[in-house]
Amino acid sequence: MIHFSLSGKAFKVLSLVIILSLFACQPSGRELDLAGTDAFPLLEMDIPGLQQAYEQGRYSVEEVVQLYLARIEAIDRNGPVLNSIIQLNPDAMDIARALDRELQEGISRGPLHGVPVVLKDNIDTHDKMPTTAGSRALANSFPLQDSYVAKKLREAGAVILGKANLSEWANFRGELSSSGWSGVGGQTKNPYVLDRNPCGSSSGSAAAVSANLAMLAIGTETNGSIVCPSHATGIVGLKPTVGLVSRSGIIPIAYSLDIAGPMGRTVNDVAIALGCLTGIDKNDEKTLKSEGNKHADYTRFLREDGLQGKRIGLFTAPLGRNFKVDELMERAVDFMKEQGAEIIEISQISAPNTGAHAFQVMLYEYKDGLNRYFASLGPDAPIGSLEELIAFNNSDSISMRYYNQRYLELAQEKDGLDSKAYREALAAMHRGSREEGIDRVMKEHNLDAIIAPTGSPAWKTDWINGDSFQLGSSSPAAHAGYPNITLPMGFVDDLPVGMSIFGRAWSEPLLLEIAYAYEQGTKHRQVPGFIGP
Repeated sequence: MIHFSLSGKAFKVLSLVIILSLFACQPSGRELDLAGTDAFPLLEMDIPGLQQAYEQGRYSVEEVVQLYLARIEAIDRNGPVLNSIIQLNPDAMDIARALDRELQEGISRGPLHGVPVVLKDNIDTHDKMPTTAGSRALANSFPLQDSYVAKKLREAGAVILGKANLSEWANFRGELSSSGWSGVGGQTKNPYVLDRNPCGSSSGSAAAVSANLAMLAIGTETNGSIVCPSHATGIVGLKPTVGLVSRSGIIPIAYSLDIAGPMGRTVNDVAIALGCLTGIDKNDEKTLKSEGNKHADYTRFLREDGLQGKRIGLFTAPLGRNFKVDELMERAVDFMKEQGAEIIEISQISAPNTGAHAFQVMLYEYKDGLNRYFASLGPDAPIGSLEELIAFNNSDSISMRYYNQRYLELAQEKDGLDSKAYREALAAMHRGSREEGIDRVMKEHNLDAIIAPTGSPAWKTDWINGDSFQLGSSSPAAHAGYPNITLPMGFVDDLPVGMSIFGRAWSEPLLLEIAYAYEQGTKHRQVPGFIGP
């Protein structure tokens, strides 16, 4: 017989690991009881609560990481098989122990010290994890250095638990795709109702945070890829102004539109994370414009009375397509009015054809960006060019099983970024979305921000017909490169629906203030129940 001597906290962790393992072995019924109970001691814990637990000695970083890894094993790999995590970081426990030693020496790196985070798997990490974009072509691709985002997170003391699944190539590969599906990771499920789609492309990032598999996630967006999955999985997601967070070391779609941003369960957690991600990066020239517009601490802008006196535009174009979403939006508007905000209806924002110009910009920049990214991987890169990627996909039965690679092929046909057609499309996109779009509307009506429903309730995942987007509101802010935050505004049956708040460039402090006031006054976030078909 072997005798184990365990501390109270260690015994608590071990006991929970055993409980989670038992749940993982049970056949799945309509609802996994573990998700709706307090059996997981860190359920819905936020960053300030975790930091307080560390300060009071109730948990060590090692214990917290053990708990999250056990929950991932029970819920993501077994149980309902959420499939949100594409790979786990084999160094996570060593990182946790090192951070514990720092705490014991009285050293805290800041508000993210010991906070478990997952990264969308198009964000480079220089460690034992490949960065795949969900593509089998990059299944063994190990970047030569950390992305700027990963570097900032490590400096802030975050524990990178692993990489999150995503729509392959951030959902810009081909037609009739299913959000959350990748050749490497398979299909991510929506933690509220398992046969429903989590939206994308930051599908695994959103699902993992919503299911309490991590405290925080970092996603990326070109158009809708942070806000849509955040809306579909009942969390808060922030797409920052392009240039506020560096894109170096992130597999690109479009240099003019791409941005990384935080995804969390509360506005406060997202604000904390955003402050840790900002900075000037010499490898991303757009970050130079953030000088004087970035903040190290966005939590100082959060006020419960943040709606008082605000003039807010209601973007009505997404309304009238789903009466259930319309009803939630009406309630949100009524609440804002009760809190002292003035609401002005706006029927149109962007100039006509702005979306068509943006699509052309994406194709041109995709070819240039992917070829530059492949070159950054060095001479041993598994793929050396967009042309090689297309050839690989054509030879791989799994990659092409459900949909084509039309967007990759269209990008390959484009000329370089010195072409007249590209320059004209870029200028037209910016003019239509900025001077003739958001900037015009907000100036004419003297607005602080604009609101709209983020999307419709999650559709059933369909690998034959692909995604079924019913409505959305991400394009005006996406095309302009301006900030957009989404947060829960209610439920349609068991499915969450989000509200987007967007505005001018660098207006993150104002958007967070409005979002926080709405969140604190409504408290719509609910723990997902993993309801089966």
